[in-house]
Amino acid sequence: MKSNLLCIFSASVILPLNASARLEFNRDIRPILSDNCFACHGFDAHTRKADLRLDTAEGAYAVVDGVQAIKPGSPEKSSIIARIESKDEDEIMPPPDSHKKLTPKQVETLKQWIREGAEYQKHWAFEKPQKPAGLPKDSAATIDQLLNAMLEQESLAMAAESTPEQLIRKVTLDLTGLPPSLAEVDRFIEDCRQSTVTAAYERVVDRLLQSPHYGEHMARYWLDAARYGDTHGLHLDNERSMWPYRDWVVNAFNENLPFDQFTVQQLAGDLLPNPTREQLVATGFNRCNVTTSEGGSINEEWIYRYAVDRTDTTVSVWMALTAGCAVCHDHKYDPLSQKEFFSLYAFFNSTADPAMDGNILLTQPILRLTTPEQEKELAQSEKQIVAKQDEIRQAIAKLDYGHTRKRVS
Repeated sequence: MKSNLLCIFSASVILPLNASARLEFNRDIRPILSDNCFACHGFDAHTRKADLRLDTAEGAYAVVDGVQAIKPGSPEKSSIIARIESKDEDEIMPPPDSHKKLTPKQVETLKQWIREGAEYQKHWAFEKPQKPAGLPKDSAATIDQLLNAMLEQESLAMAAESTPEQLIRKVTLDLTGLPPSLAEVDRFIEDCRQSTVTAAYERVVDRLLQSPHYGEHMARYWLDAARYGDTHGLHLDNERSMWPYRDWVVNAFNENLPFDQFTVQQLAGDLLPNPTREQLVATGFNRCNVTTSEGGSINEEWIYRYAVDRTDTTVSVWMALTAGCAVCHDHKYDPLSQKEFFSLYAFFNSTADPAMDGNILLTQPILRLTTPEQEKELAQSEKQIVAKQDEIRQAIAKLDYGHTRKRVS
């Protein structure tokens, strides 16, 4: 899980390296269609007109009543071009009352794309990154070449090389969220003089990755995504004890816990064979949602809400998708159906916490945690209790339970 400090670039999200490069749907075409066409011919079946869908290849290529909106390779036979270029107010697209109009450059871009085959792409996040041909094998050199190509198109140039003082400040802030001390800056500058900037920089990175502040800094971002909070988050917003989960996340980063284990332990650490205390603490991820004990609340409603929240958060954090829309209907944008949402919801609908949190610090079920020192004290106290109980039993055994008669005068 440690950062490798190397940016990974997808060829689909950078500008063409030269003017002769093929057009790409996501980069060049989707913005045109989205701005001008998708409101009436896009995702939403309720607002879609003429039963024409232009956000998918299946919809755009379909032949309806002998008319094909987009015919790959033939812009002259594609009705979308004819409608865009029409002078008839009843035929032109987008219609005049939409107050939208494609520029001549956008029209030419559409024609070129259709001429090249009108190849559609899924959302960029679902397209496998492809490295452009002709790039050096060295990763750093590749990134520099791609960046330079983009900058040249914008008539820009790289910034000046950072000084040692700037380098250590940037990397220390990146990895710990804190600025370097003056002593650390001085040591780095001296190290650069004694060896090379690259070697000195690598040693600084290694040192920072071993710092406890690394895990604290990285955990801040994860805990935001996990909706961590030290209060219930609603109504009286009383304090609740969630800090052991926070510390678990910090330690997971500092110990470089593999991401698959990081995932499993948070989502289902309690279901592992003979789970450790730390694995049980990790499942605090599922207890970070807002809870309530507000008067008049309906138990069944809140049990449902908690499960929806946990499902939505899990999809958002681990799949980088928005799932909330699929609570009510198939998602219009992300590839998630309502059935798929509630199939995942079923896992979280069986959690054991109550609907009402009681506005208390420790809402059941809880895990009582002790430090090694406290465990020693508890063990010693337990011995003392056992010894006292033994003394009491012995004293009771010696008691004479014989009854004496009281003389009545």
